[in-house]
Amino acid sequence: MSKSGEIRVIALGLIRDGGRIFVSEGYDPAKQSTFYRALGGGVDFGETSYAALQREFQEEIQAELTNIRYLGCIENLFIYNNRQGHEIIQLYQCDFADSKFYQLESLMFSESGTHHHRALWVDIARCKSGELRLVPEEFFNYL
Repeated sequence: MSKSGEIRVIALGLIRDGGRIFVSEGYDPAKQSTFYRALGGGVDFGETSYAALQREFQEEIQAELTNIRYLGCIENLFIYNNRQGHEIIQLYQCDFADSKFYQLESLMFSESGTHHHRALWVDIARCKSGELRLVPEEFFNYL
């Protein structure tokens, strides 16, 4: 989450395997609700979003990506934990280079060494039905 009043540029990777997508699970304590989002993270100054995508996957889950293809840009205005957020998302479609990631049900990873998160495969149908909340909703345009 960026500082208040700042726009954060992030790169996210949409990894699909048949009728499922690989996402990270998040929780908003203020809304007391769980949500799901594609993996990735912040683009550092002087770094391309393409390079940031690869770095973030390597740092977070030690995964190499392949078949990386730019999908588009999403502007995301949201409220998380009662704070307004603003992101510019550079969205990429990609695949895992190592097939072992397709066999996993879920895995734990830490961001900045402190926040622990779970990454998992979820059925796209469960997101489209509203059973699971995929954010931002514009992701559905790319599924």
